[in-house]
Amino acid sequence: MAAPVSLQVEFGGGAELLFDGVKKHQVTLPCQPEPWDIRNLLKWIKQNMLKERPELFMQGESVRPGILVLINDADWELMGELDYKLQDQDNVVFISTLHGG
Repeated sequence: MAAPVSLQVEFGGGAELLFDGVKKHQVTLPCQPEPWDIRNLLKWIKQNMLKERPELFMQGESVRPGILVLINDADWELMGELDYKLQDQDNVVFISTLHGG
């Protein structure tokens, strides 16, 4: 059984508007049979935090193109993307690069 994981989750570049305008969130993910990874975190965010228009944040089981994901200030592509195993006190940042003109 995986222990609870405490994280700081941040949204920026306009993505915070989908989360009641709140940029920084301290979250504690509950115990579950498998270790927490980004894939499961995204499902949890969709169910527990996302307030509106999920199609602007997610596409399938991942974030939609145009959303930059940083894990502890490193591009998630260097960390294994959806398969990255979350560690207690990780900082996960989602920044939208999609802006209207």
